[in-house]
Amino acid sequence: MRSIFLIGLAMLSASLSGFAEVTVLKGVYQEQDLYVKNPFSDDGVGFCVFEVIVNGDVTTDEVNSSAFAIDLSILGLRKGDPIEVVIRSKEGCAPTVINPDAIAPPSTFELVDFSLEQGQLKWSTTGETGSLPFIVEQYKWNKWVEVGALDGAGQPEAQEYAVAVPVHNGTNIFRIKQIDSSGIHFSENMEFDNVSTAEVSLMEDKVFEEIRFTMVTPFELYDEYGELIAEDESDHLDVKDLPSGRYYLNYADQFGKVIIKK
Repeated sequence: MRSIFLIGLAMLSASLSGFAEVTVLKGVYQEQDLYVKNPFSDDGVGFCVFEVIVNGDVTTDEVNSSAFAIDLSILGLRKGDPIEVVIRSKEGCAPTVINPDAIAPPSTFELVDFSLEQGQLKWSTTGETGSLPFIVEQYKWNKWVEVGALDGAGQPEAQEYAVAVPVHNGTNIFRIKQIDSSGIHFSENMEFDNVSTAEVSLMEDKVFEEIRFTMVTPFELYDEYGELIAEDESDHLDVKDLPSGRYYLNYADQFGKVIIKK
């Protein structure tokens, strides 16, 4: 669903382009400079790096040394502005960027308002600096379950978002989170009492071929050893090929319902 070391975190890659190594970093301006370790070239003549380009413009940084700084403060950037840094070096000779996290987008959002309307979780934020995915989690079945995601706008002005989420009768609890280079950042819990959705019921708890529900619902089925056997969203589950025995079912707002497969 998402890439799961940080989509939007500063990315570091190297590729061969003509007779030069090209190191590319992408991120957002965080009022910090980048520092580069610059080894001698393999031919023993001079250092590896010969050019640095930021957002398409060649910088005036002094690169003819074993280490140097890429001064981003002189470029007239605002905090949160996108940055692409291209470092060109001699063939077979790549530098090391010491602090790539200096342009990694941080999670700085503040949750301003939220609501649950017709199966959509809506929220608004301020204070974002750099685009990061918002991951939506719902507390059910005695754990937090991921139920949606979308990319944040990454702008400090007020932003509004909406994601379709599963809703069951009773209390529904959600939260949003972002992951940045320093860790995971959670919003406060968003809690809603819902009585407009019909309650899902299990048709039988002793079954031969199918587990049936009164309506479509997300569910998980575990064996007696705690191994996940099936998960889906449906009004039934085919179990005719499962061995007879005891199973445990999570569905709607129900946790650990015992099912006997005959």
